[in-house]
Amino acid sequence: MTVEADAVISVAGLMALAARTAPKAVGIDSVKIEVLTGKEQEKLADAMVTGAKETGFDFFRINGEQVRVSDATLLIGVEGQKTLGINCGGCGHASCAEMAKAVVAGKNKGALYPGPNCVFKISDLGIAVGSAVKTAAIHNVDNRIMFTAGEVAMKLGHLKGCSVAYGIPLKASGKNIYFDVPMHEH
Repeated sequence: MTVEADAVISVAGLMALAARTAPKAVGIDSVKIEVLTGKEQEKLADAMVTGAKETGFDFFRINGEQVRVSDATLLIGVEGQKTLGINCGGCGHASCAEMAKAVVAGKNKGALYPGPNCVFKISDLGIAVGSAVKTAAIHNVDNRIMFTAGEVAMKLGHLKGCSVAYGIPLKASGKNIYFDVPMHEH
């Protein structure tokens, strides 16, 4: 470990704090957060590379290699299939009760992010992720929001109960490793 890598892990904790304290719809917190380092992060990277073969999307491999060389990876997910009883229709169903029935029916369990999901819960996730990456930026930690890392992390059993998640790998180095990468094979 370098002093920079140690600092990144500290910032990951601050990012988790920012995500936790971000505003939530009707004050109900359904966000889950984990920080991966070491062997757990390596397992995630390996599974992401394997995911490229399974999905046919090479960016899973590219993202997996970026996770592999990161100092830490913050995972943020939401229990998006819990309802709030607002009956707004944003999930595509007329009521929260209908959405709950659709969740139980599980017609699209094979999707990367099986739905339906409560639009308010998904908004909560977006606000939490935004708060976390704002904190990384304040502390000059390079990062990138990756749906690939979140989706694969859920398959590995992280963020239990979540239906949508993002991974945010973090790195302190002389050049941002997450951008200026050729992504021509997707």
